[in-house]
Amino acid sequence: MKTGFDNQKYLRMQSEKIRERIAMFDNKLYLEFGGKLFDDYHASRVLPGFAPSSKLQMLLQLADQAEIVIAINAEDIEKNKVRADLGITYDLDVLRLIEIYRSQGLFVGSVVLTQYRGQGLADSFKAKLEQQGIPVYCHYRIEGYPKNISLIVSEDGYGKNDYIETSRPLVVVTAPGPGSGKMATCLSQLYHEHKRGIRAGYAKFETFPIWNLPLSHPVNLAYEAATADLNDVNMIDSFHLSAYGVSTVNYNRDIEIFPVLNAMFERIFGSSPYKSPTDMGVNMAGYCIFDDEACREASKQEIIRRYYESLIRKADLEATEDELFKIEFLMQQLSITCNDRLCAKAANDLAKTRGVSCSAIELPDGRIVTGKTSALLGPCSAVILNSLKDLAGIDHELPLISRKALEPIQKLKTQYFGSKNPRLHTDETLIALSISAAESKDAQKALDTIGMLKGCQLHCSSRLSKVDLSTLRKLGLQVTMEPVRERF
Repeated sequence: MKTGFDNQKYLRMQSEKIRERIAMFDNKLYLEFGGKLFDDYHASRVLPGFAPSSKLQMLLQLADQAEIVIAINAEDIEKNKVRADLGITYDLDVLRLIEIYRSQGLFVGSVVLTQYRGQGLADSFKAKLEQQGIPVYCHYRIEGYPKNISLIVSEDGYGKNDYIETSRPLVVVTAPGPGSGKMATCLSQLYHEHKRGIRAGYAKFETFPIWNLPLSHPVNLAYEAATADLNDVNMIDSFHLSAYGVSTVNYNRDIEIFPVLNAMFERIFGSSPYKSPTDMGVNMAGYCIFDDEACREASKQEIIRRYYESLIRKADLEATEDELFKIEFLMQQLSITCNDRLCAKAANDLAKTRGVSCSAIELPDGRIVTGKTSALLGPCSAVILNSLKDLAGIDHELPLISRKALEPIQKLKTQYFGSKNPRLHTDETLIALSISAAESKDAQKALDTIGMLKGCQLHCSSRLSKVDLSTLRKLGLQVTMEPVRERF
């Protein structure tokens, strides 16, 4: 629960660094924006103090200089590719992103369809965007990409792509997910700008791995855990070490592609502005850690959390054994086990003793509160109520929810909705608590402390329903669970 990252310093340093990079070129920089532009909860977990909206806030400081180009792979539109975290297709996410960026005061200049070959759904999406007044450009597949440099950097390669009309010094190229063609979009623009006599620049903004932290630092290992399904590996940037004699960290894909990028820069400009993948980056996060131990501990907890996520995905046949082995190896490197997640140990130990599903929450002051399945409540509903009692200083023997609030909800569930499980889900429990608060001072007192659950750790000894998971995440709890289903 300790803070270890200076968010205000980060906003200041990051925006200054990007301004410096713009000035290195002809006041035109294409910035490939990796990861999430907003709601970056991974960063906020491993760098406690980092606000999930930090990148967005940083970009807002440059709003008068910046415009956004959103890249989407036309093949992903055709395949109806879905964002797993949101459950929506990539094309719908582009519309969502445009709306959010505009609502925040950012200028969305255009959308580019990469890997375009006249796909029907891509054409329909293009027409929809153009009806809304959003310019759409098409970039095409290049045979032998990215290694056939003589073809790529030619009129038959990048030269065939539409030139994206931009009007501001900083062009942020973002996307709904990986494989959307952000880097290719940036490089294609460099080629077209060079033809027009403009020496535009390219830079990459990704928070992880943090280049000026050690390779084995838990913050960087947590990034490996987060990308275990992609098999990303952190590596020492050999190009940077050779050029400067300084050891920095990057990840395998950037290091592997750098010789190709370097050759492209040389073909476009005559010489490359960068000597290493690290040179291309603009990330200042490593300079804003003021409590290294707090970030180490938070990152260890994140690796355990990712392990539990992979266990669930493995049970659903969505993850491989290799993904699990990789995270287990990272845990071994740091000498941590699942028992180092205190709420997990408490919930699992209680479940073994009681023979029912149990949950545990670690409160901000380190106290562990538990809850178990009962005739009325599921384990998470029970632990939420018990935690609110603790936070509000209410005797655990006092009931917070009146029978008048409980019984109608149970009757609705079993008699009218056909549910075999009369127990209240977390959202139903909180609604019942809100109803009870109209007549009970204790219920109102408990309800007033609900904001204190944000950022707390919760573990359940069995799998949670989608309803419970959604509610717990809305409360800001960091949730893990065992990959076994509760028996009713």
